[in-house]
Amino acid sequence: MGTAMGPVLMWLQDVAAFTLLKARRTLLQALLLLCVIVLLLWVSIFLYGSFYYSYMPTVSFSTPVHYQYKTDCDPSEPLLCSFPIANVSLLKNGRDQVMANGQPYRVSLELEMPESPVNEQLGMFMVKMSCYAKGGETVSSVTRSTMLHYRSTVLQILSTLFFSPILMTGITEQKQLVDVELFSDYRTNAYLPCVGAVIEIHSKRVQIYSAQLRIHAYFTGVRYVLYNFPLTSAFLGVATNFAFLSVVVLCSYLQFIWGGLWPPEQVRVRVMTGNNARFQRRGESARMRMRKVSTGKEFEEPTVVGSLNESSDVPGTDTLLGTSRMDPSDMLEELPGIDEEDQGIQDPPNSTDPEVLLEMSPDPSETVLRQRPGASVSS
Repeated sequence: MGTAMGPVLMWLQDVAAFTLLKARRTLLQALLLLCVIVLLLWVSIFLYGSFYYSYMPTVSFSTPVHYQYKTDCDPSEPLLCSFPIANVSLLKNGRDQVMANGQPYRVSLELEMPESPVNEQLGMFMVKMSCYAKGGETVSSVTRSTMLHYRSTVLQILSTLFFSPILMTGITEQKQLVDVELFSDYRTNAYLPCVGAVIEIHSKRVQIYSAQLRIHAYFTGVRYVLYNFPLTSAFLGVATNFAFLSVVVLCSYLQFIWGGLWPPEQVRVRVMTGNNARFQRRGESARMRMRKVSTGKEFEEPTVVGSLNESSDVPGTDTLLGTSRMDPSDMLEELPGIDEEDQGIQDPPNSTDPEVLLEMSPDPSETVLRQRPGASVSS
């Protein structure tokens, strides 16, 4: 029983070890993939935030307007000594421009005025705004008229009686907010950007609690979508960045693993170095076949011994002598098993080429009967 359970236990142990190794590898791959996805997501969010911050200009800008006027006149008179005037800077932190080049803006002045008898009797008055560049040159100027909203005496009495509890506690006051639209579609000049404005009220009897200069941007195109649909545009922007970065990472991974998007095909290339290399290969093949022929065939010893001139009478001698005199190309053609490709080579070299003769010469171990030219020797 124990002998039969031994292989089963070993098999179970191997299966458990293999399963554990595979699970560990799968877990590591999943963790690596999760880290890559989180990194890509974070980079996508960072890229979209950077694009939004650099592409979107200031949506709205508000700054208080502090008016000044001269006080060197007769204080007994109820009028002011001069028109109230204020100088407002249109730079954020003293460096960055509030209005982007080419972006349309609505510029308005908000006046907080009491419902006093002086303001009610004031009627219409003028508000002038002049924008200037860094050198003090006036870029644009505009003048608008405004006044308090009319309220009858009966309406003022009813409003005072109705709001008397909160008026007595000081939570609210009898005042009006007068909104004066100075520019409805202002676009700053790229060569002479507006860095400040001078706001002047052409009235010496006006009474003002406070004033605010408000600049609001009107967006069109992509900026309109980014501003009015922030969640949708953020989702689309982050998803686009994530898809692009994923494709880049995938292509890099394939380049590292396969060497490209598609694995290279295995192509066999046959290189021929020229006629010398081809004839050398043919010579090697011929020598190998000659060795096979010489080892497999036994030559009979000639029975008639005579002079070298009478060698033609000896059987088999012509064959040996003819072989020695045969041109190397003819000998290769007669040998069996030579490839058609080798036989079809154009412009064979001359048989007198020493390199070819050296390549086609037999081995030194083989004995070849050669005829020496000269006078015949008589017996």
